[in-house]
Amino acid sequence: MHPPSRQDYISISVSGQGGGRYNNSKQWRRQSCWRKWKQLSRLQRSLILVLLFICGVVSYPLVTEHLRGLSDGVQDPNSVLRPVSPHVLPEPIQPGQPPLPEQTSQRKLSNKRGPPVFGNRHQKKGNTSDTVVENKAVDSKKEGEEEGVISWRGAVIDTGQATDGTRDGENKENSPATQKGTLSSSIKSEASMLEAVQEAFLHSWKGYKDFAWGHDELRPLSKSYSEWFGLGLTLIDALDTMWIMGLKTEFEEAKAWVATELTFNKNVDVNLFESTIRILGGLLSTYHLTGDTLFLDKAKDIGSRLMPAFNTPSKIPYSDVNIGKGIAHPPRWTSDSTVAEVTSIQLEFRELSRLTQEPQYQAAVAEVMKQVHKLDGKLDGLVPMFINTNSGQFTHQGIYTLGARADSYYEYLLKQWIQGGKTEDQLLEDYVQAIEGVKKNLLQKSSPNGLTFVGEISHGQFSPKMDHLVCFLPGTLALGAHNGLPADHMDLAKELMETCYQMYIQMETGLSPEIVHFNMHQGSIRDLDVKLADRHNLLRPETVESLFYLFRFTRDHKYREWGWEILQNFNKYTKVSSGGYTSINNVRDPDYPSPRDKMESFFLGETLKYLYLLFSDDPDLISLDQYVFNTEAHPLPIWPSAA
Repeated sequence: MHPPSRQDYISISVSGQGGGRYNNSKQWRRQSCWRKWKQLSRLQRSLILVLLFICGVVSYPLVTEHLRGLSDGVQDPNSVLRPVSPHVLPEPIQPGQPPLPEQTSQRKLSNKRGPPVFGNRHQKKGNTSDTVVENKAVDSKKEGEEEGVISWRGAVIDTGQATDGTRDGENKENSPATQKGTLSSSIKSEASMLEAVQEAFLHSWKGYKDFAWGHDELRPLSKSYSEWFGLGLTLIDALDTMWIMGLKTEFEEAKAWVATELTFNKNVDVNLFESTIRILGGLLSTYHLTGDTLFLDKAKDIGSRLMPAFNTPSKIPYSDVNIGKGIAHPPRWTSDSTVAEVTSIQLEFRELSRLTQEPQYQAAVAEVMKQVHKLDGKLDGLVPMFINTNSGQFTHQGIYTLGARADSYYEYLLKQWIQGGKTEDQLLEDYVQAIEGVKKNLLQKSSPNGLTFVGEISHGQFSPKMDHLVCFLPGTLALGAHNGLPADHMDLAKELMETCYQMYIQMETGLSPEIVHFNMHQGSIRDLDVKLADRHNLLRPETVESLFYLFRFTRDHKYREWGWEILQNFNKYTKVSSGGYTSINNVRDPDYPSPRDKMESFFLGETLKYLYLLFSDDPDLISLDQYVFNTEAHPLPIWPSAA
């Protein structure tokens, strides 16, 4: 733009009349300004208005971007997340340093894997893009302890989760759903894809090492950390991933921390389920892959400290145990445990008994399965979500789901049967009956494109609600078919795999929300809707987990291509430049996905591990005929009797 000429400028004199008498009179000033304005020619007034308009247009983006940065703590003009300037975010807190005064107050995010806990955050119901990133560097309060809130595999679930908000009827022309396959041309060679996953892991590890070393979880935006149990969850969860990826330098650094710093002699409450699948499972898996008894010794230590959880009137374990004091208890607001939690610890405790020749571990978890097997209250093999630790009976009956609080019960029925050499017929019978129950009660098709999905039953009423967590099911069905179960299990696995993929590509970011609702009415414009409170993405592994199984068993490269697309979208919308990846609040807003400032440990323990295995052409890299994965993606050996 050329500089304005002299004739473009207008000089206006607005000196007041009447001296200082009127200096404090707002009315006079308004009248005087209006009189001077009327004295201008029409051309002069027009030029002034044009100049004011141009100034407003130029300054608007700068002002709105500044306001967005103040309210949300992150700017993302290039779709690559990065922390805001240092004057907004707190300085990184070093281990042992107390939090700064401004870091002790926070606004909690509203919102869980059918959860790791969303450590201390509840996602605000409503427009999630308005959420403010917390400025608390170290959060000592255990997640999921508020009344009415239940921790389930990595996030916090409110027992009155807000999935009843306004339906989202958006149908944007530029939705990724209209661009299916656009990334197919960028699919790489096996070596390039494996390298891309390694790079994602190393980028995540850099953030963890720089800002959260030895702590539970990285908060990549604020360059800090959050504690859940104070046991280095991310580090332990990532041990076998580093070994599988061949990242020996990083592995040795982590091993040194385990050897010198990891102690379970702490006065801390841990969740039985989460610590079993992440810590006990991670240590057992790493022992088997490396043969290093350091990890077995640590596994024995944590395993023995978790056993007080089973000291209940019913032998159904409490959800929480203090590993330092040896005292277990339920959450303070209920005496119930989650069905999935008490039935998804068996693989780990059974293996611990086999390695140590100490039968009490396997006996405790076998008793749980025996009791659940004979309980009334099932619907064609489907179980309710809660079980009482005093009575040993199902509670809150009438709700049946394959999502949060029930999902891994079904997964572990099949996997225990496989782990034990396919000799425990009761486990297999319960699994097959449950899958038939899914087909009979929960399986429906959407409109207009007929996507097969798994809904829920609530007191006799069908709900077309499907958690992202349910996307474990295609992989589990495929694993069962691979082990001799009916071929129609594989057919259903393929149909559900397509649905889970659509949950990604029909979102504007190409990333799946936590929960979707499928449309079943004729005339629907789109197959699925996402309510405002359900638009978050926690970097979950379930879909890429199933892609891994489907590719291993079919060798159909479309599953690998789908995984590649998902990885690219994680890089585009969740990668933080200083290190790490962040969960996001809004998968429907590619311009501002509203980062949550948290990297769940399962992103390294599961999501990136499954992507790496998906992209590998080596079927012997964790052979599915020799290993079975626990629900945190830690491979445990199939017992020799299976041969």
